[in-house]
Amino acid sequence: MKFCNINKVFLMVFSFTATLSGCATNTYQNAKDVQETKYSFSRNVLFDEIAEAKTKVERDQAAILAMQDEYYVDFHFQETVVLDESYQKHKPKDANAYEMVVVVKNIPGEVVLQHLLVSANGHVIKHWRQDWRYEAKQRFEFVDDQTWRLKTLDSEKTQSAWTQCVYEVSDAPRYCGTGRWNHRYGVSTWTSDRTWRPLPRREYTVRDDYNVINAENRHTVTALGWTHEQDNTKTIRENGKSSTLVREFGFNNYRRIAGFRFQPAYEYWEKTAAYWERVRMAWAERLAQPQVVLKTEVDGMPIIKATFEHADDIKNNIADYGEVEIEAVLNEWVQAANSFSLK
Repeated sequence: MKFCNINKVFLMVFSFTATLSGCATNTYQNAKDVQETKYSFSRNVLFDEIAEAKTKVERDQAAILAMQDEYYVDFHFQETVVLDESYQKHKPKDANAYEMVVVVKNIPGEVVLQHLLVSANGHVIKHWRQDWRYEAKQRFEFVDDQTWRLKTLDSEKTQSAWTQCVYEVSDAPRYCGTGRWNHRYGVSTWTSDRTWRPLPRREYTVRDDYNVINAENRHTVTALGWTHEQDNTKTIRENGKSSTLVREFGFNNYRRIAGFRFQPAYEYWEKTAAYWERVRMAWAERLAQPQVVLKTEVDGMPIIKATFEHADDIKNNIADYGEVEIEAVLNEWVQAANSFSLK
């Protein structure tokens, strides 16, 4: 890849993530702006399939699948309850994006959804991924800086429950949560248990006064799209002790739209899906080990940069990359061990 192309990929990643961090306030658009540009909101066409499912687990899976489609997304994060008397609340963060969610895998009891961001001028960035597994026996948990451990789940906790695991743009781990779907009141809602997670990009790029979030997630699927609510507690965790600073409410509203040109995202995924499948497989081998440590800074940029360069070359028919190249990247920046000996 030429140097200019490397910089282009690098800058694209940061331009999108800066927007989502709320730093670039001039990029924010409200619903009126969307309507003035002739993008219209439309109904979630998969919503009715939830009620038509015959069993509870089938309704659950239908609700997860109903998160696929084309969306205009509002991101809102606001600090609420101050828990440390010396803490000064930060201003709320608002951003927006056009985002497509595609189904990567769909078998009974397991769904994988990939998010793809699309800018107004057609640039595409692979975004986060969410994996769902019914009555999962294990999940990874964030335990220390850049460190995740595999945890066996109690059968009582996972009975009739779904575990959602969330991954970075490079398919590196972020966090998991376990909970049950309910389908009362004409909508479908899943609520997780409280788990630890690393700081999101919108935070670690601008502050260093805390190092971990304790969070509960809620996903609700409606006829208009779906929402992702976050109950976050910003925490300092060091030397085996924790102290809390402030609570934060996060609300991400995925509203289905028509009229926006998502075709570049479909074309990108058609060309690069096989590559990203190989990346997922390489990560899965490491995350099956008791412990994984990333040897990067919190942004994980060396892995993002390398994998995005690979995908960009594939998309542009410049080169192809397989297991050898992917393993070289992960072997350089990821440590996996069959015990908890790594630090």
